Amino acid sequence: MDYVSAEKETTAALSDVSFELKDKESVAIIGPSGCGKSTLLRLAAGLQKPTSGEITVDGAALDKPRIKTALILQDFGLLPWKSVYHNAELGLVIRKVPKEIRKQKTMEALSLVGLDKFANRYPRELSGGMQQRLAIARVLTLDVDLLLMDEPLSALDALLRDELQISLLRTWKTGSYAQVLVTHSIEEAVFLGQRIVVMGKNPGTILAQTDNPGMGDEDYRLSEEYFEKVKEVRTALSDVMRVRDISEGDAL
Repeated sequence: MDYVSAEKETTAALSDVSFELKDKESVAIIGPSGCGKSTLLRLAAGLQKPTSGEITVDGAALDKPRIKTALILQDFGLLPWKSVYHNAELGLVIRKVPKEIRKQKTMEALSLVGLDKFANRYPRELSGGMQQRLAIARVLTLDVDLLLMDEPLSALDALLRDELQISLLRTWKTGSYAQVLVTHSIEEAVFLGQRIVVMGKNPGTILAQTDNPGMGDEDYRLSEEYFEKVKEVRTALSDVMRVRDISEGDAL
């Protein structure tokens, strides 16, 4: 049997990525698959360290996960053997918060997302939308100042996705945290992003940023301003894909 060995190659996932997230701001990040969106979230969460440059929070370098940052993944990260209540309180248990305070904060969070009557149910007994709300409730118990979301609604049908987008909007408006949403949906990015960041790949970099002042109104999707912003972002993404196709064609 022949054995083939090769030196381990490294590929830069991101290059020259720089942007500032303001206090209580909502930013949506959109771009083609493989442009480093999820990597950027893991870096912001302190789960990975950059090979160059730095990430700072309130002026301090981020070198590990911080207690006031929460990350919601696409699969929600729910524990199937724990009830809705115990899934929601999990972060508080890890932080060794006293039981009575845990109960108060957990029930307040479940009530805020409309799941207080389902506290004794299990994740398998919830719809996809309810599971997503449970993931949000777990975050709300923690008094975070930064919420990172990696395509949390991508597995839902269109109507439920619209409903949950409104839930995310409401909880962000009533909360006191900044949020970053990674999505493949232009419409979702425009509905939930005060600022929309468009990324390209090979390696991943920020190609465009656009402010979205109409964001925040639950009826925004019915406005002409919304449709114009969707068109603007779609054009920016089309330019990204066209440049990528040309580059890949030149490489062949």
